[in-house]
Amino acid sequence: HIVVKLAVIFSFLQKKELLTCKRGIVTLKTNSPDQRIPLFIRHMEQNEEKQIIARKAVKYIKEGYVIMLDASTTAFQIIPYLTDYKNILVITNGAKTALEAASMGIKTICTGGEITLESFSYIGPDAESVLSKYNADVAFFSCRGISDDGTVSDNSILENSIRKIMIKKTKKCYLLADSSKIGKTYLNTLCSIDDVD
Repeated sequence: HIVVKLAVIFSFLQKKELLTCKRGIVTLKTNSPDQRIPLFIRHMEQNEEKQIIARKAVKYIKEGYVIMLDASTTAFQIIPYLTDYKNILVITNGAKTALEAASMGIKTICTGGEITLESFSYIGPDAESVLSKYNADVAFFSCRGISDDGTVSDNSILENSIRKIMIKKTKKCYLLADSSKIGKTYLNTLCSIDDVD
């Protein structure tokens, strides 16, 4: 079953020219500096590490909290751990995150806006406007890289715009990143590691 799924994904990525296969080695292509990595690929990256991060992140949540989550696959992993709380509210720009939270009975607000098919995230002025209207107790977000000097960056300028609002509109914000992101720099700077709790 898994082999069939992987074959379908592989075929899709080849047709979209998002990967190359040479001598049995498959490599993801990056055609432009702001290219978004498809969600289903990000779901497969560092999955065990993301679950460990999610279990640690949930310790910063209390009953009655308003929680902002970006559309990252790491923030998505927090959702199952939120079912222990009776009175919390999730605000997210992640379409899949919103659907998962709502389906588990968690009160959820989704920003809406322009949706990206690569990451199933809502971006743009409409998403930013909705998010700017709310204040949160805690925000959780991810990135693609953290440089050696502590610069947090990502490929997507538009998704970083959403994250910047989350940082501004919350009491505490937490960066969710596994060790594979350390020592890397991408197109758009989100913040400094000193800006997060």
